[in-house]
Amino acid sequence: MTTINTASRQWATRPPEERFTSLTDLHEAMAASRHRSRSVVVSNRKLAVIPYGDQINEIAVTGPNGHPSHPSHWAFGQLSARAGAPAGFLRTLPAPIVADVLNYKLRFVGDPEDVGVLLSRDETGVALRAVTGPQYGRIFNAEITNVLLTRFGDGITGQWKVPGEFGRDVKVTKQNTTLYGSDRDMFVFLADEHNRIEVPNRRDGQPGTLSRGFFVWNSEVGAATVGIAFFLFDYVCSNRIVWGAEQYIERRIRHTASAPDRWIEACLPVLNSYSEASAKPIVAMIEAAQQHKLDDVKDFLAKRFTPGLAKEISAAYETDEGRPIETLYDVVTGLTAHARTVPYQADRVDLERQAGQLLDLAA
Repeated sequence: MTTINTASRQWATRPPEERFTSLTDLHEAMAASRHRSRSVVVSNRKLAVIPYGDQINEIAVTGPNGHPSHPSHWAFGQLSARAGAPAGFLRTLPAPIVADVLNYKLRFVGDPEDVGVLLSRDETGVALRAVTGPQYGRIFNAEITNVLLTRFGDGITGQWKVPGEFGRDVKVTKQNTTLYGSDRDMFVFLADEHNRIEVPNRRDGQPGTLSRGFFVWNSEVGAATVGIAFFLFDYVCSNRIVWGAEQYIERRIRHTASAPDRWIEACLPVLNSYSEASAKPIVAMIEAAQQHKLDDVKDFLAKRFTPGLAKEISAAYETDEGRPIETLYDVVTGLTAHARTVPYQADRVDLERQAGQLLDLAA
């Protein structure tokens, strides 16, 4: 049985203030953050670092207007990288020395270059949230949460919700939620567990049922790509591990200048289709894969996998099904069966991702 620990890692590490019990609350928090933020492109020569006290890392960054902004831990690391200075070492030094090093690097080392900064203002002052390249294609978290809220509802009622525990509905609390957001990133896991889809010929010629789920993640500040992942699964346990996952399909988009447009073109149509709560596209894809006979199985596997992995896929399928691979879906099934034997979660998910890509061939 293949497991996915992506949501479990979020569940295990997020502090209370980054946990939300509905998509409505998550969107309101991300929209408020968006409202307080603005992006500016400035020359690195016009940035200045000033000590804001005698303690380690008590610094502020000023731009052409001379107004100070206080870098977050993440932004300090980005600023140090832009300056070509090791952030870990700088964090051990007193603020005046840190300011001298960064100012020298920014003003006199390398060529002048434009830098994109993300600022956020609240009642305590101005925070420097990100220091990126000028062509960074920022997609704000609020844009994504707005789409999710519009397409799927509040995440606690309706068909698409925070997953229950072992297939049973539970009241969504901060302890079991799968809706997370912070000044660095966001992550959402929703599932439709009441409209399980019947997968024909799932195992040994017998049908089976699976639920649908998806992850969406993003970072406004360069900490992660924007991405979505879709999959089928048996159930989610209380510590948010996805059990019995199959057909894992993932799309990632780097934050380049065209990222907002590619998010609209590549991700929104799939989310729209998913929001209709229709299993027909998935069932049709599986049925097409089952009917897709392979003329030369060995050649098909050899063109896509290493010799060792191709052998493992064939062996795993024959062990489970008692016959050799004949169709595209047989390959997907064999790859998924082999993934269950892999000890490392990241490797298992990578194999499931490859299985999902094979299903795309049927489409």
